[in-house]
Amino acid sequence: MTLSGRVALVTGASQGIGQACALRLAAAGATVALAARNQEKLNEVAQQIAAAGGTAAVFPLDVGDEEQIKSAFKAALAQFGKIDILVNNAGITRDQLVMRMKRADWDAVLNTNLTSAYLCIQQVIGPMLKQRWGRIINITSIFGQTGQAGQANYSASKAGLIGLTLAIAREVGSRNITCNAVAPGFIETAMTSRMGDDFKENALKMVPLGRIGTPEDVANSVAFLASEEASYITGHVLSVNGGMLMG
Repeated sequence: MTLSGRVALVTGASQGIGQACALRLAAAGATVALAARNQEKLNEVAQQIAAAGGTAAVFPLDVGDEEQIKSAFKAALAQFGKIDILVNNAGITRDQLVMRMKRADWDAVLNTNLTSAYLCIQQVIGPMLKQRWGRIINITSIFGQTGQAGQANYSASKAGLIGLTLAIAREVGSRNITCNAVAPGFIETAMTSRMGDDFKENALKMVPLGRIGTPEDVANSVAFLASEEASYITGHVLSVNGGMLMG
């Protein structure tokens, strides 16, 4: 499975799942455009890729800002000439019970997790249509499939990503462009590390495979969906959850 000659852009690439995806795509041979807010962390990821013999470039970007999205994608297209693979990974949480949730927290999560994916897709869809090849991969969540108390905004944004995935898959399938989603379960990241030990213990009891997932578990799935081996898969939600949700 090789991605040699392909160019991938990963949002939220500075840490966690996004970083793992960037490293895995680079290991498969793709040139990687790294996008996130923290330029220092992005530089570290780029250095890791370069040290392993890969190619990467940094594009500082706040996906909550439409103009920054347009500028960053324009710069990446100018530097590399194309974007073959888009991984919409950037995401935030602003947890609160819905009766206490502030409108600003609802808007921030929907804007960052869902609206940004739509805007990023708009930036690459034209070039992908022209070259008649593309891979769009949206990182959703098990909570977009099951819901989660205290995360109405997050669950809604991730469920929306699934709907967006299905719609885009239907729109562009005839041009050899696939659009799929990866739905992680309980993954060990900076976001989940803030959760209490009791929560982690209870969550682990719900995982038939008996372990917490790693960012690399998700990244391997993303690399597969980006490859030629997955060319007949589109409009699919790939669950990477250790069996927490089946069917």
